Amino acid sequence: MNQSINPTIIPVGVVGLGLMGCSITTCLLMSGHPVVAIAPLPVDMETAEPRIREHLNKSFLEGLLTKSPEFYFQQLSITEDYNLLKDCRVVVECTLENIAIKKSVYGRIEAVVAEDAIITSNTSAIPISLLQREVRLPGRFFGLHWSEPSHTTRFLEIICGDLSDIPTAEWLYELAHFWGKEPTLVRKDIRGFIANRLMYAMYREAFNLVENGYATVDDVDRACRNNTGYWMTLVGVFRWMDLTGVPAYHTVMKDLFPTLSNQTEVPKLIDDIVKAGGKGVLNAQGFYDYTPEEARLWKETYEEFSYDIRRLALKYPADVVKKKLAEEAEEKDS
Repeated sequence: MNQSINPTIIPVGVVGLGLMGCSITTCLLMSGHPVVAIAPLPVDMETAEPRIREHLNKSFLEGLLTKSPEFYFQQLSITEDYNLLKDCRVVVECTLENIAIKKSVYGRIEAVVAEDAIITSNTSAIPISLLQREVRLPGRFFGLHWSEPSHTTRFLEIICGDLSDIPTAEWLYELAHFWGKEPTLVRKDIRGFIANRLMYAMYREAFNLVENGYATVDDVDRACRNNTGYWMTLVGVFRWMDLTGVPAYHTVMKDLFPTLSNQTEVPKLIDDIVKAGGKGVLNAQGFYDYTPEEARLWKETYEEFSYDIRRLALKYPADVVKKKLAEEAEEKDS
């Protein structure tokens, strides 16, 4: 990691202050950045401040902050004025997954930031190479794919489009370590990037199992929690196969792969929920039935879990074995 990078002297901007925009803003504040947070919608001016304050207060109680929440909040400007982005070296666009909306936002950002400022999108579905067509200087444009809540998770994908400047991407990769991330640098653009392509393959098979009567929604979730969820915080799919015996997976793949779903249509189960207005715990309508109280408690429980799992995960970083080897070597030398 490049220790010469100092987040406290790198102003950053966030455009879009929904749920994820607020947690991204919190993450950047916690890392020491001065942050300009732009509210494209008037409602964001009302909801952003209490959300970010709540994140900071909770993070303080959980021991994630070295100073008081108010210290970090003083580094934040919440505004509708895009002109305040003029000194930002990195800007994160976090608006709706709509190219026309994003194009409008990029025009307003590029009108005020410096020529060498980096512009990024938090898109999870639109190819970066496609979005690059909507900016004046495509070489400085990248994807930054976060996960919610962004201020507690280790996940971040940095995605290059066809025209992205690779050395700039590598600088972003170094900077992301100061955000508490174990980032992934995706050097070749592909729709969905890495995490979503893996996860949506799992989602598709989950729908296939439920819609064809092999299991219930709860059955699938329980199997996922108690198997995949048990090991994925420590290792990914390839390390897992190394740990548990590569030849066995080779044997299973030959027979299992031909039977997996390759459905290309949106599954009826989720289509029906969305058409009925379901948004999950946001409005207590989803794959499960919720009372308003249950929906509220599930949201709170997930937030609590995100802090607990962060503490556990930090005990096992990506280089955990290298660190153990170094410690053993030191013990032998002493």
